[in-house]
This record gives sequence, structure tokens and C-alpha cells, in this order.
Amino acid sequence: MAVYDFNGRCALVTGGASGIGLATARRLRASGAAVCVLDLNVDGAEGPAVTADVSDSGQVAAAVAEAERALGRIDILVNAAGVAGASVRTVDTTDEEWRRVMAVNADGTFHLCRAVVPGMVARGYGRIVLVSSIAGKEGNPMAPAYSASKAAVIALAKVLGKDLAGTGVLVNAVAPAVIETPMLEGLSREHLDYMVERIPLRRTGRPDEVAALICWLASDECSFSTGATFDISGGRATY
Repeated sequence: MAVYDFNGRCALVTGGASGIGLATARRLRASGAAVCVLDLNVDGAEGPAVTADVSDSGQVAAAVAEAERALGRIDILVNAAGVAGASVRTVDTTDEEWRRVMAVNADGTFHLCRAVVPGMVARGYGRIVLVSSIAGKEGNPMAPAYSASKAAVIALAKVLGKDLAGTGVLVNAVAPAVIETPMLEGLSREHLDYMVERIPLRRTGRPDEVAALICWLASDECSFSTGATFDISGGRATY
């Protein structure tokens, strides 16, 4: 396992009580980082944790302030909080379902970035890694809100990377294919089969595999990439 030196670094990991977020928090901590987890339910969190609904900007601002008090500062943001949404066709998606998914995945990502960026810029250092999805590039049937929200995350990474170029803060995104996480529990068999069938490696990914890529992007080893999206899709991605 590649180990990056995170000694002296402080990281906030959203969605860090399960799935990709939990795997990333563990890897960062094992590599020397001080880690605080932010999640709606922190029952599965390890170490310091704060609770917030990321769709609520006020809760996010308060939680980030609390995390900064616990850590001293935030050098690294890994935004893995997200919801899959219902497996429904576009015309059957209700207003409520559309807004729920967009509010967590797109609005929540924006809220977190807006809250941590000023401190990073003031200190002249930061690494932000946003968890998007291959669905944000290609679109998955039966997942209109999820696909659109993850496309928004990719666009935000591009914009924010350019906005912050030259400040010492780098922003990148990762686009996993289907990963074995609790998020899959609400998806239909048809939806899951569609995703796995399109992966040339013919399997789902593991959270620790995504965490390995995230940790490189969060490290000082990543020094000349910003505003980019890195695929981890078992060969599914075509661009």
C-alpha cells in the first residue's frame, strides 16, 4: 500500500462514517493526518466527528467551524457525502426527489467548498477532493437526479480549480463506477446490473481502491493537477 506523508496535516472528510469516506478517513489517519469526520449520522465514525446535513448551508458552516476548533485548521477537504436517489425514470422523478438528491450532492458540495476555501487561501495551502461518479460523465438510466448532481460536482471542480489557481489550493474530483458501499442498498437490481455490465473488469470497486486515489490527490505528491476529474471505473470510462 502506498503511504503518503500526511504528518502535520488536518483533514475534514464528509460522509466519513461509511463507504468511501470511511475508507479515506482511515487511510489518511494511518498516514499521519489528524482527521475529523462530518456526517449526517456519525455512529460509524472513528475519531473526532461533527454532525451536519450538508444540504443546509448554516449547518455546514457551524460544523466546519467546530471541525476547525477540533483540528486547529483544515488543510484537506474530502467531500464524499452523497445520496444515490431512487431508481426511477426521468419522467417519473418527483420534484421532491429531484431537489433532495441535488441538495445533498450538488448543493452540499458547494456549501463545503465555500466554507473551507477562505481559510485554505489565507494559509496558502489546501487540497480539495470531490467525489463525483461515472454517472456524472455518462448519465445512468433510472438515475436522472443522481447523474445530474454528479455532473454538477465535476463542473464545480473545474471552476473552483481555476478560481483558486496560484493560491496553493488544488481542487480535483474522482469519478468512480459502482463501488460496494451502503449507498447501493436502495438501488434496484436492474439499476445495479446496468452499471456492473458496463465495467470491463466485471466487478464492483472497493472503497479502499477509491481511497487510494483520493489520498494521492490530497497529498503533496499531487502538485500539477487542478480542476481535473480522475476516473476509477474498472475500464468503463471512455473519456
